[in-house]
Amino acid sequence: MSSPGFAEVKHVPVNQAMRNYLVRSCSPPDPAVRMLAERTAGVGDAAGMMVPVEQVALLTILAKLQSATTVVDVGTFTGLSALALALGLAPGGRVITCDVTDKWVDIAREHWEHAGVADRIDFRLGPAGRTLRELPADTAADIVFIDADKMNYPNYYELAVPLLRTGGLLVADNVLLDGYVLDPELADSTLQRKCAETLRVFNAALAGDDRFDTVMLPIADGLTVARKK
Repeated sequence: MSSPGFAEVKHVPVNQAMRNYLVRSCSPPDPAVRMLAERTAGVGDAAGMMVPVEQVALLTILAKLQSATTVVDVGTFTGLSALALALGLAPGGRVITCDVTDKWVDIAREHWEHAGVADRIDFRLGPAGRTLRELPADTAADIVFIDADKMNYPNYYELAVPLLRTGGLLVADNVLLDGYVLDPELADSTLQRKCAETLRVFNAALAGDDRFDTVMLPIADGLTVARKK
C-alpha cells in the first residue's frame, strides 16, 4: 500500500547480489579504507557495527562537498567513519571522534597513520554526550555524524543542533534498524525493541524539525542527512 498522497514508484530491493553490484559501481575505496574494513571484519561479532564501504564513500563526498574543516564523529569503533570523513576534509580541517571505549583505537590509529590523516583526527575517550557538551559554544561544525548507542540518539541530536553551522549537516546512521522501526514489536529482544521505538521518535522529530531540511536514504541500515537552515 502506498503512503497517502504519494504514488507508487519503482523501487529495486537491495539483496546481497545487488549490494555487491552497487559497491562495484562506486569508485574504488582508498587503500587504507579497504585495509581497515578488512581488519574490522575480523574483530568478531562487533564487526557488525562497521560502517559499510558504500557509506564510507558517501561520508567522504559529503565532507568534500561541505569543504569541511570541523567534523564531529559520534561513535569511533575501529575508526572507519573518522577515516572517511578525514579523507574529505579541507586543508587544516579536523575530525573530533569519540567513543566510550578505546578497545579498538590502536587499530584505528594504525590505519589513520597509513592514510596520512592521523594528525587531522582527535580521538576523545568518554560518553558522547559529555564530549558534545564540552565542545566550545562557538563550534561551527560542518558535519555531525551520529553512529553510536541508539537509545541516546535523541540526546545526541539536541546536543548537535547548536554545534552545527548554518548549512551544516546532521547525518545519522542505522535509522531503519533492520526494518524494526516499522513495527518495534517484531524485534528479537527487549533492547532491540526499545532501540526501534527510540529511533521512531528520533526519526519523527528530525523529519518535523523546521530547523532542518531532511532526507532519509535507504543506504545499508538507513541513513538520514539533515541540512541545518
